[in-house]
Amino acid sequence: MLMAMMITEECNNCGVCVEECPNHAVFQGDPVYVIDADNCTECVGYFDEPQCVSLCPADCVVPNPARVESRDELLAKMQRLCSNAQ
Repeated sequence: MLMAMMITEECNNCGVCVEECPNHAVFQGDPVYVIDADNCTECVGYFDEPQCVSLCPADCVVPNPARVESRDELLAKMQRLCSNAQ
C-alpha cells in the first residue's frame, strides 16, 4: 500500500525536502512545510524511495493515511504531472 506523503508538526523548516521533490509538491506552509498530495507520487517513477523521507533530518515525513494510492495510480499521476510540465 502506497500513500502520498505528509509533513508533521515536528518539521524544523530546514527546507531540504523542497529542492529534492521531483514533482515540486513541497512548499512552505504555516508554520511548517506542506506536501501537496495531488502532486506527491512518493517519488514513484523517479526514485526507489521518497526523497523527502530519506533526506529529512527531523524524520517528520510520513505517509498520509487520507491518500492511499496504488503504484499504478502513482505512476499515472507522475506521467500526468510530467506531461503538464511540458
